[in-house]
Amino acid sequence: MTTEKNDQLERIADALERLAPKTEDFPNFDNFSAFMWHVAPDYLEPVKITNAVDISLLKGIDHVSDILLNNTMQFANGFPANNALLWGARGMGKSSLVKAVHTKINNDGLNLKIVELQRDDLGSVSRLLKVLRGLPYKFILFCDDLSFSYDDQNYKSLKAILDGGLEGRPENVIFYATSNRRHLMPRDMIENERSSSINPSEAVEEKISLSDRFGLWLGFHPCSQDEFFDIIEGYVKHYNLIIDRLEIETQATEWARTRGSRSGRVAWQFFVDLAGKNGLVIK
Repeated sequence: MTTEKNDQLERIADALERLAPKTEDFPNFDNFSAFMWHVAPDYLEPVKITNAVDISLLKGIDHVSDILLNNTMQFANGFPANNALLWGARGMGKSSLVKAVHTKINNDGLNLKIVELQRDDLGSVSRLLKVLRGLPYKFILFCDDLSFSYDDQNYKSLKAILDGGLEGRPENVIFYATSNRRHLMPRDMIENERSSSINPSEAVEEKISLSDRFGLWLGFHPCSQDEFFDIIEGYVKHYNLIIDRLEIETQATEWARTRGSRSGRVAWQFFVDLAGKNGLVIK
């Protein structure tokens, strides 16, 4: 009987060892500045080429761009800085800004890393923080398109990043997230819980308070037609495409009308089409 128990314990220990992160298997942080976090098993995958645009090409968001850049620069230089929630309209450059800021700071000579974490993997964040804690590097922990549904418990894990629990958030880690929702949860969910709960304010306070834990709230709003044209003109100049501005605006107006919206993403999609029609290779 004792032998059977020992065998079972050994099998359990082997299984736990396979699931546990092995720091010796993690990449050489000196060779890369961007990583993807994966679970089951835990590992950091280095990103050799990041999908980032030049920060100067992000038009119409100058104010929030300056705020996030200054905050990140403070962090990279070892000074106090805030976690940031970038919220608002789709396609207006929220995730692009985070990646552009990271790229610019590294191009300016500072050694700043970024680790992208999927929303569904938030439950593993405590293990990730243990890996990053104490390393001689600064890390942006980045979660794109963050939101929570009715029965989602991942918001509890998010507190480990924002507050750090008893151990505290590592000083070398800052958290940036993007979301289409200011309060990270659907409006109908907020209203439903307020109307059906015995104590409506307490029913949603825990989840809504998550957004309050971000030191920076940076709002992104739909762009005007002039801003839409300016975004496209920025791409035209950057890639040295010779074409009449009036012609661009006429085609861009029709493109936006077909799509039913104007945004930075739609502007880029229009420019890709324009570049292809004019034989321009985008690198």
